[in-house]
Amino acid sequence: MRAPILILLLLTAFCHGAGRPNILFIYLDDFGWRDTGYAGSDFYETPHLDKLAAQGMVFSDAYAGAANCAPSRACMLSGQYSPRHEIYNVGTGPRGKSEHRRLKHIPGTDTLRPEITTWAECARKAGYTTATLGKWHLSKDPLPYGFDLNIGGGRSGSPPRGYLPPHGNVAGLKNSPKDEYLTDRLSEEAIRFIENNRKKPWLVYLTHFAVHTPLQAKEKDRKYFASKKPGKLHNHAIMGGMIKSVDDGVGRIIAKLEELNLKDNTVILFGSDNGGYGPATSMHPLKGYKGTYYEGGIRVPFFVNWPGVVKPGSKCSTPIAAVDMHPTIRAICGGKLPAGQIQDGVNLLPLFKGETIAKRSIYWHFPAYLQSYLRNNEQPDPFFRARPCGVIREGDWKLIEYFEDGRLELFNLAKDIGEKVNLATSLPEKAKSMHARIKSWRSATQAPVPTDKNPGYKKG
Repeated sequence: MRAPILILLLLTAFCHGAGRPNILFIYLDDFGWRDTGYAGSDFYETPHLDKLAAQGMVFSDAYAGAANCAPSRACMLSGQYSPRHEIYNVGTGPRGKSEHRRLKHIPGTDTLRPEITTWAECARKAGYTTATLGKWHLSKDPLPYGFDLNIGGGRSGSPPRGYLPPHGNVAGLKNSPKDEYLTDRLSEEAIRFIENNRKKPWLVYLTHFAVHTPLQAKEKDRKYFASKKPGKLHNHAIMGGMIKSVDDGVGRIIAKLEELNLKDNTVILFGSDNGGYGPATSMHPLKGYKGTYYEGGIRVPFFVNWPGVVKPGSKCSTPIAAVDMHPTIRAICGGKLPAGQIQDGVNLLPLFKGETIAKRSIYWHFPAYLQSYLRNNEQPDPFFRARPCGVIREGDWKLIEYFEDGRLELFNLAKDIGEKVNLATSLPEKAKSMHARIKSWRSATQAPVPTDKNPGYKKG
């Protein structure tokens, strides 16, 4: 009788997901490529994130799905480039003054289509209990997209009433204490969810509103950074306080994982949805910031911490993209992709294990406009952070095509990470070959390119 009992116990354990790793995905908003200590910030303080990064693998060439929030998140959750899910901007209306827009933009949609299966739904079907805590931005309610719990997620791209109560009509955040700081609350909700589900596999998508505007820090943290010696790279006291709250929360979550003996069986992914907010931070030596399709707008921090799988202290310079999160999370949790759903990303597990993946191109498509703001008198375009464009990265090379006039910009990122020298004229054959590839990709994905002239445009 012992053998059948043993088999039954093994089957029961398998069905309940015993041995499968938990997943903690910490995803920040407008968090720049150099906003952590491990990435070189000389002012912000992130000791807990730095420790996790040192114990895992840091990716130097990780990319957002877009240069601003909603389209980037849609790419990351769907595993698809923007022409497939058709979210191109925050909202669908025109951005910036009509007199400065040469073309009519492609509006796209502002909602992730429910028939697109996210990695959260794949994980849930694989036996994971799932939670989204914080910013959602892709529909009124994230629950239909694969989550068992939603705290804070809705249509809004920023805290409706800021980081201090009252939080407004935000899911799960009513009747908050008057001194509660939103970032702290979301971290505590993550701890509560982990405690409640510690005996079964779980996935936490901790998608902080931080460090998105409005720029608000706890007063004690603001005072601390205001009294601190400014760095040459960073010196914004409120941003410093906001980042500190994120990092403090990460520290409390890790302490809870260790207390519950779950740390060694938890995969921790860390990233950001786009580049940093230009008026408050710097991605130097990268050019640009949130909203631009230069490196400062789309290159983001990313690391993975996975005890026993990822070698501590390892680094990876292979370019990776937001669309890779879908196949990677599915590979971790054993989730399956629905038949017929196209995936543009690749599984990153070989990289996590120190191996390689096949060479490929990475693409961006932005058939719209994003109005400008000034940052330290540095602005490539006085009217827009981004005009309608397409972008391809291939190895060390990056090409930007502007749809208004067909202008091309070609950069060798290995030699010119700051994108200072446009090589499109001096290397016409390289520009031509990459241009051909991005045009072929647009044809394959049926990416709409704006061509209609805007009658409201005024030259000059």
